[in-house]
Amino acid sequence: MKNKEIKELKNKPVEELEKLLRDDREKLNTLRFNLIAGKVKDVTELRTVKKNIARILTFLKINEINQKYGK
Repeated sequence: MKNKEIKELKNKPVEELEKLLRDDREKLNTLRFNLIAGKVKDVTELRTVKKNIARILTFLKINEINQKYGK
């Protein structure tokens, strides 16, 4: 992800972040099954999906903390 895409993620509402998280987790599962089956040629895609999931979880946690402390 580029910095611009990361900033866009930061400004998205919680509902949209949760939807993206579900989609990325499904994509990761599909990639893992395809990797075992030998269908995946670009293994680095697994790494990027995992990083995207981590970023989304981070922004969800930041939103939760901000709501808790009223920021």
